[in-house]
Amino acid sequence: MAAFRQVGEKQLPNEITFMVWSPKRDLIALSNKAGEVLLHRLANFQRVWSLPANENTGKEVTSLAWRPDGKILAFSLADTKRVVLCDVEKPECLHSFLVDGPVTCMHWTEVAEDSSSFTPFSSSEGETELLLPKLPMLPKNYSTAAKIFSEEKSDEIMKLLGDVRLNALVLGTSSGFIEIFAYGMYKIATVTWIAGSCRSLCLSSDLKSLSVITEVSISTDPERVITYTQLDTSLLSNCLPEVTRMARKFTHISTLLQYQKLSLTCMCEAWEDILMQMDSRLTKFVQEKNTTTSVQDEFMQLLLWGKASPELQALLMNQLTVKGLKKLGQSIESSYSSIQKLVISHLQSGSEALLYHLSELKGMALWRQKYEPLGLEVTLIEDSVNAVGSFILKSNELLQVIESSMKNFRAFFRWLYVAMLRMSEEHILPELNVNKMSQRDTVFVADFLSEHFNEAPELYDRKGKYFNVERVGQYLKDEDDDLLTPPNTDGNHWFNFVQNSTHLKDSPLLFPYYPQKSLHYVKRRMEGIIDLCLQKPSETIGKSISQAFCMPLYRVQKREPIPVSLELPSLWNSKSSDLHYVVFTMPEQSPSILYLLRRSTDSSRCINNAVLGVEFGSKMEFNEESQCSCLDACFYDDETLAVVLKEEKERVLALLPLSSVYADNDCVEEFSWDTSRSLIDQSSNIPVQCAFFEKQVRVLENMKAQHVAVNGFRKISCVLSSNLRHVRVFEMDEDDEGEIDEEEDHESQDTNGTQKELEESIDCQDVSAISDITQETEENSDVQDESISNLEMSDA
Repeated sequence: MAAFRQVGEKQLPNEITFMVWSPKRDLIALSNKAGEVLLHRLANFQRVWSLPANENTGKEVTSLAWRPDGKILAFSLADTKRVVLCDVEKPECLHSFLVDGPVTCMHWTEVAEDSSSFTPFSSSEGETELLLPKLPMLPKNYSTAAKIFSEEKSDEIMKLLGDVRLNALVLGTSSGFIEIFAYGMYKIATVTWIAGSCRSLCLSSDLKSLSVITEVSISTDPERVITYTQLDTSLLSNCLPEVTRMARKFTHISTLLQYQKLSLTCMCEAWEDILMQMDSRLTKFVQEKNTTTSVQDEFMQLLLWGKASPELQALLMNQLTVKGLKKLGQSIESSYSSIQKLVISHLQSGSEALLYHLSELKGMALWRQKYEPLGLEVTLIEDSVNAVGSFILKSNELLQVIESSMKNFRAFFRWLYVAMLRMSEEHILPELNVNKMSQRDTVFVADFLSEHFNEAPELYDRKGKYFNVERVGQYLKDEDDDLLTPPNTDGNHWFNFVQNSTHLKDSPLLFPYYPQKSLHYVKRRMEGIIDLCLQKPSETIGKSISQAFCMPLYRVQKREPIPVSLELPSLWNSKSSDLHYVVFTMPEQSPSILYLLRRSTDSSRCINNAVLGVEFGSKMEFNEESQCSCLDACFYDDETLAVVLKEEKERVLALLPLSSVYADNDCVEEFSWDTSRSLIDQSSNIPVQCAFFEKQVRVLENMKAQHVAVNGFRKISCVLSSNLRHVRVFEMDEDDEGEIDEEEDHESQDTNGTQKELEESIDCQDVSAISDITQETEENSDVQDESISNLEMSDA
């Protein structure tokens, strides 16, 4: 009996709730009851990074899933109802989205490879990269939320999209909702009619079926019913190339919407509150002055005659001050310049990319034979194009307001600065002499005073001031109110021509224009219309999903729930393209039997031995008289199960080849389905096979093992104890000779002894040493906890 080679062991400070091996690397993702997400490496179970719980993520992780390429880790949070996609390289959130309810299970499927379906699309994506300019990276000194688009994160968008081949993240919630997200980002299907709470699910790699295990509670029944349901998702399979192209395009659009949102966030951060000082001080001046002269006339007299009233002079010299005016001018110049650059290089670039992808999407939707069954509607896409066009028009309007304000403010502050220096009788530099002001500058100042310094008492009720000198900030306010001072369209001949034309006013050829609205309002409107366009296919595809098969499996008593991933009833062979395996136990009815349920992904095809029982009993090599119960099981590879067995006081880790179970198919009596009855009521008719283990088994000394996670690609496993804090890591492909050689090097035993005696002596010493350590740990638990914490700090 060959033992797997142990390569790591560790005591953890917090109880582990979920553990999942990376499909491609020697990395295992863990979550604990403290709300942390941890990444550990195989070597000595060394921590790579940890993501602690916080107000932005959440405090209770309810499920974990790896993207099939092993580059992205997804986890769900109960308290915030959010799913987070995290980079495997660093503990940073790349993308997150809200779901309708708490996620109870998730599974990430990669579609079976079919090169003929993806080659044309791959070439078209290459053309897109050539035709469409690369988006400028957002400045990292603004919003922390813009990390994904910062300079050192230039490849994160492509990281999120991954390979061209479609992959789908499937989420199940406590309310029975099931959502499928292409590339983990864009929702392509929603199923709302599943009864009960989802416990486990799996989308087949050929996209033909979706299998779900649910837990149904009835208020009048003291028991819960565990039910298996197979859903027909053949529309996704039949339209795989179209679904891939649509999902890829919609994922680009979703990413661009996030880029636009973050660009606008950076613009709002570039705008400073100091720009409102002029408005508030002018309002205070109006409230305190005793003269009947208007503020505009006061400044006009100062411009024309060079003399200011005592009230205006007090305002300028005591409240504004020469130093404050200079600082205000520099702040306005810097802020407006930053906003202008963001609009030109980021906001407009993102809008042009949105128009490009929406136009391509419209061309796809016009191919009605291919894309109409998926829910693509031309009218919704055209509305989205018009909404993006309106956003571009509003961005151009903001650019005109910034350019005009910058010119006027420069001339105004230059003139006012010189006037205040004269009032204070300070030296005026020759280049600032007011006599050197050009006529154009004087006109600028006069226009600025006549347009911006009019008293508007109606504004006082809305904003608490009489003036709105600074015009840019109103475009960046996230409010539904109209602009305080909308642009003057009287001199705009094109605007007047369109408004007076019956045919052009509502023409679909022209983008709608909203002169009274802010940039934030137009952006929210654009997002709402595009979201409506994105949601339509998910509703259509969701309605096409139907129930192909449903059967209650067994009943359990109502009690405190156990974390989903750490309890049977269901484990899936997701690698097999045409079969679903459901592995479960009936703990309250047949604790010593492990049941295998096989279903074809094609619901119309029947297979032999659909249900089979596996009994671990008297024929096992490590004990010839007692029976064992299965505590946990998961698929090691396509045709092998990894199981944790309980045999009296011992725990055993073993690999069970399915070929040994199904070897004598001809001799096994076929199970007859009766879908009108629960499977537990038919359990006496289920054929049972006895399991045999040859070499791939190991007794787990001094450990109450309860759960196991495996990676057949890397040939490793991780066993978790029943207290959820003690883990052991094994390499599964080691033989006896390698283990004996290592033990001989460490123990230096007498070489004249036989090989068998050497193994037995070493095993006794190991067991004795581990027993001493275990006893010491139980007697000094406080000291052990402290040492564990110190160890974790050193690992970090």
